[in-house]
Amino acid sequence: MQGFKPAPTHTHKAYLTGFVLALILTAIPFAVVWTGALPVGGAISVIAVAAVIQVLVHLRYFLHLNLRTTPRENLLALAFAVVLMFIMVGGSLFIMFDLHFRMMR
Repeated sequence: MQGFKPAPTHTHKAYLTGFVLALILTAIPFAVVWTGALPVGGAISVIAVAAVIQVLVHLRYFLHLNLRTTPRENLLALAFAVVLMFIMVGGSLFIMFDLHFRMMR
């Protein structure tokens, strides 16, 4: 079987699309902060939304996870990762707000 080549499951176009989307989703928050185009609350909202969308882009284009064809084990691993991220982000925010509260008394 010398000439046998398996069909590619992921094309270069998909990787390039994911890379371009990741660059755009990184550049937008940098541009908003650098130019000062939005007030602080708006800038934080743009950063948070871009971060969530970028996580979804990475999961779809680089880790090739979707809800239709992904085995159950991958979805469980994804759910565990989401829970861990929620704990880390929530814990970090709790610590920062607590420190701010304690320092401003």
